[in-house]
Amino acid sequence: MITIIDYDAGNIKSVEKAFQLLGEQVVLTRDREKILSADAVVLPGVGAFGDAMEKLHRYGLVDVIQEVVGQGIPFLGICLGLQLMFERSDESPGVEGLGILKGDIIHIPEESGLKIPHIGWNSLKFPVKGRLFQGISEDSYVYFVHSYYLRAVDESIVTATTEYGTLIHASVEQGNVFACQFHPEKSSEVGLQILRNFISVTKDREEA
Repeated sequence: MITIIDYDAGNIKSVEKAFQLLGEQVVLTRDREKILSADAVVLPGVGAFGDAMEKLHRYGLVDVIQEVVGQGIPFLGICLGLQLMFERSDESPGVEGLGILKGDIIHIPEESGLKIPHIGWNSLKFPVKGRLFQGISEDSYVYFVHSYYLRAVDESIVTATTEYGTLIHASVEQGNVFACQFHPEKSSEVGLQILRNFISVTKDREEA
């Protein structure tokens, strides 16, 4: 069972539908016990960093997410979900992120001459071929909607990058923790394959 954390963020329903399309049973909840009993947990979202962290605290989800990670349950952050997994964001100075991974969320540079927010399809490079990208060719296109991007402290966890006025760390992987700045649920067959690969991680854990 895939559990999606419900914290009143945008775009959660489209993630739910994508997993259902792949034949997965999906639960949308903020209930602690349901989250901790899941085969895998997903933190999606579109919105502001500070507002999202306030909601995670309000619903008592910060400690639950830390427990999920600590127990080795496969955990996937998508878009804002990726950003929340890191330490801080230019969008909300003074607000601490979840701090699961080390890095900063930085505003895409205005001087690039490119439109911000970045909305559209960009190709991926794989500095390290992570488990999410098995069976996916380098330079495959995925769909982005964001004004801020990740700069991870430890570049060895970066499994995909893209260019949009600067080098963007587009996906990371460390142990049971995965995250994508782009939207796999909106990235056609490539995105569905990424979600299938995440499901495979879950199945491998069950069989171990």
